[in-house]
Amino acid sequence: MIEAKKEQRQEMLSLRRKLSQKDIIAKSNEIKSKLFDSAKFKAAQSIIFFVSFKNEVRTEAMIKEALDLGKRVIVPITNIKENKLELLELKDYDQELTEGTYGILEPKQEYRRPVNFSNADLVICPGLAFDRKGNRLGYGGGYYDRLLTQDLTINRVAICFDFQIINKVVVDEYDIKMNKIISESRELICY
Repeated sequence: MIEAKKEQRQEMLSLRRKLSQKDIIAKSNEIKSKLFDSAKFKAAQSIIFFVSFKNEVRTEAMIKEALDLGKRVIVPITNIKENKLELLELKDYDQELTEGTYGILEPKQEYRRPVNFSNADLVICPGLAFDRKGNRLGYGGGYYDRLLTQDLTINRVAICFDFQIINKVVVDEYDIKMNKIISESRELICY
C-alpha cells in the first residue's frame, strides 16, 4: 500500500508540474467562484484555508476575499517537532506572511494568533488526489488527517484541479474523507 500511495503521489505531482501559471490562475478562479457560491462557505464564520504553494490551487485571492467578506481566516503552519499543524488567525495576507516550513508562507512571529480547531466552521483542504467517495491523497506527512480527527463533524472541502479527481485513491485506516470536492468543472458531494 505504501508503494501504491507513493506512485500515486509521484504521478499527481508530475501532472501538476505540467500546468502553466496561466492555467493555474484561471482554474483557481473557477474553483473560487464555486466555493464562494456554496452554502457551507456562505454560512461559515471561521474558515481554515491552506496557503497555496508551488502548483496547488491558488488560495491567495480566496483568503483576501474571505477577509473582505468579514470571515475569520485561519491558516495552518507545520510544527515538525511535534508532527502536527498549528492554527493561526490571519488578518492581512500581504503584511503578515513570510516563507516558513517547506517554503510555504506562514504568519511572521509577531502575527502569531493561535486558534483552537474547535473554533473553525469549515476546513479547505489541499491534496494531491481525490476520489468520488471523498478519499484524499495527501503529501504523506499525515498532518491534515491528525488535525481533522480532532472533530470529524466539521465540514471538510477539498479544492483541486479536475485531473486530481481519480477513480480510486489508495487509503489506509488513518485517512480522513472529505465531505465535498470542488474542481474547476465539478462539485462532488461525498458520503
